[in-house]
Amino acid sequence: MPEHDSWNKIWELNHRVADLGEPLDLSDETRALLRETASEVAIASEEAARALQGDGSAATSLLKEVAKRIRVGSRRLSRAIAEANKFQEEGDLDAARAPLLDLLAVEVVPYYRELAQIHLDALDEP
Repeated sequence: MPEHDSWNKIWELNHRVADLGEPLDLSDETRALLRETASEVAIASEEAARALQGDGSAATSLLKEVAKRIRVGSRRLSRAIAEANKFQEEGDLDAARAPLLDLLAVEVVPYYRELAQIHLDALDEP
């Protein structure tokens, strides 16, 4: 399970860099944060290492991709769970499974996949 504090730090850092135009400060702490969170969102450690060794633009691209995977995956998961819950309340378990299975077909972030699987498994419990 990811450290939600580190994901919040990524969100804040990405906001400062992408929205406010601040330069990315590649301190040891920032490099460690990007390396750690990249692995949590299924970015290969080699890819993250290359980005962190390169110029600031490669690291900024890594930051944007990490933030995007967290943001998009979270929204995708929330929508899938809401839709599944709606169908479950209506008593249509097959329809309730569909959005969760659709999510599992495209989601790469292990934590979001795990949560979707938990919800999917719960549909089969009495």
